[in-house]
Amino acid sequence: MTTRAIVVGAGIGGLAAAIHLRNSGWDVEVRERAPEPRGTGTAVGLWPGALQALDTLGVGATTRARARAAEHGGFLLADGGRIGTVDMDGLRRRTGDGVHVISRPALLETLTSALETHADGITRYGEPVTDVRELTDCDVVIAADGLNSPARTVLFGDAHRPRYSGVTAWHGSVDLDSPGMTETWGHRARFGVTPRAGGQSNWFACVPVPEGEPAPRGDLAELRARFGGWHPGVRRVLDRLVETDGGEGVRRDDLYDLAKPLPSYVSGTIALVGDAAHAMTPDLGRGACEALVDGVTLARALTGHARVTDALAHYDAARRRPTQQLARAARMMNRAVHTPRRVAPLRNAAMRLFLAYGKPPA
Repeated sequence: MTTRAIVVGAGIGGLAAAIHLRNSGWDVEVRERAPEPRGTGTAVGLWPGALQALDTLGVGATTRARARAAEHGGFLLADGGRIGTVDMDGLRRRTGDGVHVISRPALLETLTSALETHADGITRYGEPVTDVRELTDCDVVIAADGLNSPARTVLFGDAHRPRYSGVTAWHGSVDLDSPGMTETWGHRARFGVTPRAGGQSNWFACVPVPEGEPAPRGDLAELRARFGGWHPGVRRVLDRLVETDGGEGVRRDDLYDLAKPLPSYVSGTIALVGDAAHAMTPDLGRGACEALVDGVTLARALTGHARVTDALAHYDAARRRPTQQLARAARMMNRAVHTPRRVAPLRNAAMRLFLAYGKPPA
């Protein structure tokens, strides 16, 4: 008897689950509210655990080929002084892999291509699902419908809606070769640069502002006013920025996480993955990674248990605690980075100690 899954959302976690289930002989259908695949988006940092999940799906090599490996990493001060260094060599020795950076559209295209090799039309675009409880013609529903997940609200209520973190982020890419990952911390602000395939760089800049408040002078002018006095590595990026309407210009998004953690990632025969389950601020760079691991862990459980309810219980037990811990850590990092000037020396010292003696989660 063929088992059937409906995946709501053609994002990273939903596609990962769909590929694994389809590879295992399940009948899978993906419903995506957007009219077509996403063509723009930010960079995604893939840590070793996420790369291992991609290997499980059979697309690890393809992803690495399309990505750019980060040769080194570090945290800097606005004047260029060094807070500390990320031990990339140690990470590679410990896990067998480093950190690779890929654009979100490229990763989604890789996953979509792997899924659609099985049959045409597995992913149905332009088909929103407002109430996952109405999807009864399947054995399991996988809700991967993102930050503003209708499934989460329907199943668990308004208390678990996203909340504004207090910080907005500008981001984009520039024609500048950066082999390493750097994040610079200044007074209640930060600026990050990561490598990108093709000799380019991704960048982001974050500051606390009221939710939805526009930059009076325009985004590009705001960035140059706030970060133009920082060290040369930041100024080189700013000098290459061009403000455009869409495309590879300066883009901006307010940052959100969940107002209250979910009591479960499962309700009946419905499971939530990715941002729908544990939306977190991007401070640890783990959102896409955890979505991938969610999707693979859930699909493995479904193919390894005779009963769907047992599989979903296993998934919830395996993923809820570690992802909610990461979400809390990301929130704490967000607050620490944008701390008042008088607290910054303690913040910097704490990060220096962690980088010297701690081990980042792989």
